[in-house]
Amino acid sequence: MKRRQADPVHYTVSQMDPEAARHARDSLDLVFHMSNILDTGLDRHTLSVLIALCEMGFSPEALAAVVKELCRETSVSSSAAKTAPSAP
Repeated sequence: MKRRQADPVHYTVSQMDPEAARHARDSLDLVFHMSNILDTGLDRHTLSVLIALCEMGFSPEALAAVVKELCRETSVSSSAAKTAPSAP
């Protein structure tokens, strides 16, 4: 059975007082809304992981570069899979 990974923001929010938890959820909602406007393709979980990594001191620029590279690789591998001839 596959274990579901804990959402870093959800885990942190559950340990906060109710007002701080509400603020964290509102902030994630705002980031998700901006992400959708910018058409990043990132879901709430991915955004919450990126936020948590930034809060841990990781460079936002480095994280952005990693996300861009992963998206590029995913796009290239998806294109390759679509154009590959199928076996008879």
